[in-house]
Amino acid sequence: MTLTIYNTLTRQKEVFQPLDPQRVLMYCCGITVYDYCHLGHARTCLIWDVVRNYLQWRGYPVRYIQNFTDIDDKILNRARVEGTSMEAVAERFIEAYFSDMESLKINKADVYPRATHSLDGIKRLITQLEIKGYAYQADGDVYYAVTKFPDYGKLSGRKLEDLQAGASGRVEAAEEEKKKNPFDFALWKGAKPGEPSWDSSWGKGRPGWHIECSAMVREYLGETIDIHVGGNDLIFPHHENEIAQSEAVTGKPLANYWLHNGMVKVDGEKMSKSLGNFTTIRDLLARGVDPMAVRLFILQAHYRKPIDFTTEALNAADAGWQTLREGLLLGNHLNWQLSSLGIIPEIAQDFQQAVDDDFNFAQGLGILFEIAKELRRQGNLLRHQGETTIPLEELQRQWATLVELAGVLGFVTAETVEVSPSGLTEEAIEALIRQRQQARQQKNYSESDRLRDELQKAGITLIDQPGGVTRWYRS
Repeated sequence: MTLTIYNTLTRQKEVFQPLDPQRVLMYCCGITVYDYCHLGHARTCLIWDVVRNYLQWRGYPVRYIQNFTDIDDKILNRARVEGTSMEAVAERFIEAYFSDMESLKINKADVYPRATHSLDGIKRLITQLEIKGYAYQADGDVYYAVTKFPDYGKLSGRKLEDLQAGASGRVEAAEEEKKKNPFDFALWKGAKPGEPSWDSSWGKGRPGWHIECSAMVREYLGETIDIHVGGNDLIFPHHENEIAQSEAVTGKPLANYWLHNGMVKVDGEKMSKSLGNFTTIRDLLARGVDPMAVRLFILQAHYRKPIDFTTEALNAADAGWQTLREGLLLGNHLNWQLSSLGIIPEIAQDFQQAVDDDFNFAQGLGILFEIAKELRRQGNLLRHQGETTIPLEELQRQWATLVELAGVLGFVTAETVEVSPSGLTEEAIEALIRQRQQARQQKNYSESDRLRDELQKAGITLIDQPGGVTRWYRS
C-alpha cells in the first residue's frame, strides 16, 4: 500500500517519498502566545500530532518541530494592557499551552523553538537576502522585495497584480510609505519607544513575523524538509512569504509537501479571537466535556475540510467516544493481557488503506467503530449468557487490534484496573473465587452467595460457566 497526501503546492495528491526514509522532517507553524488556546488551535495541534503518530506507525521515524511566536504586536498589546512585559505574557501562555495540550493527550514536539531564541539565525537569513538583492533597508526597517522572486504566489495561486496593499496582515499603515512596492513585507522592524528590541546591523529592532519560521526551519531541520504544516489560514501570506524568503537564499525547495488543515467554524464563520466567537480548550473541559470526545469531534471530519462547532456535534462525538471506550475497556474488565495477544492483520490493513488516502482518519475511525460495536455486543453476551457467538481467542485479537489502532489516533482510556475500588488485587479476587467454588462444592450456598455479594460490592461481576469454571470482570 502507498501513502498519498494532498500537496497544497501542487494542488493534487502525491505519493509520499521522504528525502530520507530513516528520518522524516516535519515542521508545524505553532501558536502566537498572547491568549489561551481555542478549539481551532486544538484542531491544528491534534491533527498534525496524529499525522506524526501515523507516520511512525507506518515505520517512518519523524523529527517534529513546532514553534512559538513569542514576540508579536498582539503580545505587546496585551503586555501594555496588563502592565507587564512581553516575556511575562509569553511565558504565561506557553505554560497554559502545554497544560491544555496535555489535557487533550497531544504528544509533545521534539523541539519548541521560540522566535526570541532564534535571533542569530533570523539576522543571518535577512543579511543573506540583502546580499542577494531580495531585501532593502528603509529608515531602520528591512523589507522583502516580492517582485524580485519570480515564483511569488506559487503556493496560494495568487498573483501580485491581484493582491491588495497590507496583505501581510500584521503591517501598520505607517510602514506602507517606506516600501518600494505595497506588497513588500517586513523582515526587520526598527525599534519603537517602549517596545523590546535587539541590536542588529540595521539598528535596534525586532524580526517580522514571516522570517521567524524560515529561520527556525533552517536551524532545526535544514534547508529542505519533507512536510510543512499548519492551518489553511496561513497559506497566504505566511507560508507564501516563508517560501519566498527561504528559497531566495538556498535555491532549494523549502518543503516538498505542504499540508493545511481546515478551520473550526461557528455559525459558518472561522473560530478566532479577533471575532470573539472562540471557545477555549480549558473552558470546554471545565464544562465536563471528555477530552477524548473533543479528539473524536476533530478526527471525524477530514483534516482539510472545515468543521462546525455545535452542541449537537459535540454530543454526538461524546456518544461515539463512549462506544469506543466500551470496546477498549472490555479486555481490561476481562483481564486480557495485550502482551499475549496478536492483532488481526486484515483489519490493520483495511485501516492503513483508509488512512493512506491523504490521512483519512475519519474513514479509519469507521473501522474502529465496527470493531468496538462488535466487542460491545459480544461483551454483553458474555456477561449475561456466559458465552460469545465467536471464539474467545478471536474476540481477544479484535480487542488487541482496537487498542493498537485507537492508540495510533490517540484514543486512550483513563481507567486503571489493577486495583478495584475496594483495594482488592487480582490475587485476592482469585482467592475469594476459589473459596466460593469450595463452598458450592460443599453445597454451602449461603456462604457461596455471601462471597458473590462481597465481590459484587467490590465491583467484581462473576460469570459461572459450564464445567465449574467461573470468569470475572470489573464493573
